[in-house]
Amino acid sequence: MKKKISFIFGTRPEAIKLCPLITAMQAHPAMKPHVCVTGQHREMLDQVLVVFEVVPDVDLSLMQQRQTLGGLTSRAIASIDAYLAEHKPDMVIVQGDTTTAFCAALSAFYHKIPVAHVEAGLRTWNRYSPFPEEMNRVLVTRLAELHFVPTMMSRDNLLKDGILSDRIFVTGNTVIDALLTAVEKVKCNSPDIPSLPSFLMNSALDNPLVLITGHRRENFGKGFENICHAIAELARRFPETHFVYPVHLNPSVREPVYRILNQSAIGAALLAVKNIHLIEPLSYLPFIRIMDRAMLILTDSGGVQEEAPSLGKPVLVMRDTTERPEAVAMGTAKLVGTDVESIVENVSVLLTDRVAYEAMANAVNPYGDGRACGRIIGVCAQILSGVKVRPTEQGKF
Repeated sequence: MKKKISFIFGTRPEAIKLCPLITAMQAHPAMKPHVCVTGQHREMLDQVLVVFEVVPDVDLSLMQQRQTLGGLTSRAIASIDAYLAEHKPDMVIVQGDTTTAFCAALSAFYHKIPVAHVEAGLRTWNRYSPFPEEMNRVLVTRLAELHFVPTMMSRDNLLKDGILSDRIFVTGNTVIDALLTAVEKVKCNSPDIPSLPSFLMNSALDNPLVLITGHRRENFGKGFENICHAIAELARRFPETHFVYPVHLNPSVREPVYRILNQSAIGAALLAVKNIHLIEPLSYLPFIRIMDRAMLILTDSGGVQEEAPSLGKPVLVMRDTTERPEAVAMGTAKLVGTDVESIVENVSVLLTDRVAYEAMANAVNPYGDGRACGRIIGVCAQILSGVKVRPTEQGKF
């Protein structure tokens, strides 16, 4: 009988990084994936599931408007506890650092079900940055039995935390597996970018395009106001450059963005600057398309720091810390914080200094070769069959 492997997730980033693993596992003769989604991010989660043709076996549908972390955590633990009691999986797989991942790992621990953690070992060593992700992943580490880390640096972090080396497996990041699949889909059927003038997606144009994303809680308030003022200043300095911002659905993001950057507000101050494009959040494939079109990316996202280097796109990270220091060390990403002057200066350099731009664009991506899913499945199959995986068989790339 096949072993039942429960995948529990609830956000778009988790879905992007787990769906390739789920689809790969469906073909395995000894394991059967069972998908439970919490719906922590409802609309954005569903978009990714459609792209990868993953149909959840169970949908807990926990999302509520303006939900608090405490409220989400309590609902998630109760619902996941009931799910595990009913379906009794042989292993639970969680990804990353979300509230769903923490609650699933804790609930599985209560049921004495082994937990495998995909994208383990990321650290900033600051419990409040990013918030609450840093603490979530630290707690998942203590609860998990198998740790699938994307890089050697992540492995070293876990060793510092006292995790035994024979429980840590260096696999690369599954986001690269997902990205390579998505790029092929985009090539076969290029998706439209809603609300964006079609001419902007013509890569043959001389007009540079800067893609902006932002959603981090630690940037709420003054941080997002600074980000918006920096974008406005850049739009004024570089009238031939287009700044495209798919605005996150969170009201704490949308309020300052539309207050400061919408055309009517900018028009009064900047004589109707027309090179800022505020659009609705993009589903996965359109986002991959516009990321591939962009000259550079300005973001506070974690996943973008991993994806963009595979497309040769420099990333300026609007945070003071990153749990992905490999990208900074290799030169594919740079921390610029949320200071207006810092953002403006660093974007300006990449838009005007070809040498500086090429140095980042051509840096080596440290996050893998697109074969992480196969490595993870191989380890899980051996562990579940009772085979001890030796350190020399940990699938380092």
